[in-house]
Amino acid sequence: MSYITAGPDAQGHPVKLHYTDLGQGQPVVLIHGWPASHEMWEYQLAELPKHELRVVAYTRRGFGQSSQTWDGYDYDTLADDLSAVLEELDLQNVTLVGFSMGGGEVARYMAKYQGKRVAKCVFVSAVTPFLLQTADNPEGAPQSVFDGMVEKIRADRFDFLASFGKSFFGVGVLSHPVSEATLSWMQAMCQLGSPRATEQCVRAFSATDFRADVRGIRVPTLVIHGDADQTVPAKASGARMTEFLPSARYVEYAGAPHGLFITEKDRLNKDLLAFVKEN
Repeated sequence: MSYITAGPDAQGHPVKLHYTDLGQGQPVVLIHGWPASHEMWEYQLAELPKHELRVVAYTRRGFGQSSQTWDGYDYDTLADDLSAVLEELDLQNVTLVGFSMGGGEVARYMAKYQGKRVAKCVFVSAVTPFLLQTADNPEGAPQSVFDGMVEKIRADRFDFLASFGKSFFGVGVLSHPVSEATLSWMQAMCQLGSPRATEQCVRAFSATDFRADVRGIRVPTLVIHGDADQTVPAKASGARMTEFLPSARYVEYAGAPHGLFITEKDRLNKDLLAFVKEN
């Protein structure tokens, strides 16, 4: 397995980020969602490198086979980890693709590092611009929603992940957009995350305000969201991105759930390829 060194963590230990690096050509960096790992990009990793692209996907600290640190789940630190990936692999003119929580890393990196090394940004089912309901963000979700998630994680993380996976892919009594095998695969992947990271990242993606970060983006940006997303509703997130970044292109997938990297994999791959290749 391949690792990139970031950190050090609060105890002075280097942080190891598990990653894969496939293909040759224009670089694309895929940033996964919570609480999965870079392996969630299976169908993108199988297709995008066929098209003269170098595709890098890495796993956030605390998840998968990356270092399971106690702290460091704030977005400033996670943006530093992304910077370490770009620097160590010496990637230039990169297209950053952030899914769900990963969209926050894209936004914070672009603000903190002034878009260094980045040519384009893509936000897929992303938590940007701001999920928490506040006086000046009435479209957000109440604090009680996220407190409830943490309580369920603490009570029975495995049961929470099983239920979360179903809503993630829009599985219901009459709706089965993914197989039981895919649900099991996703649940097993998410179980590898540490309890600490799983909980702390809820606090990070729910309470971090990315509105100023998004406003500062100066590169071509694509926003993709499903209008049936029950995890990060489009009206509170994707559909609001052009309010803060008018130049962004917003594409809404009719009937698509949060996990559209699986349910709409062919369309997503096509849209990503077209955007990356666009002059």
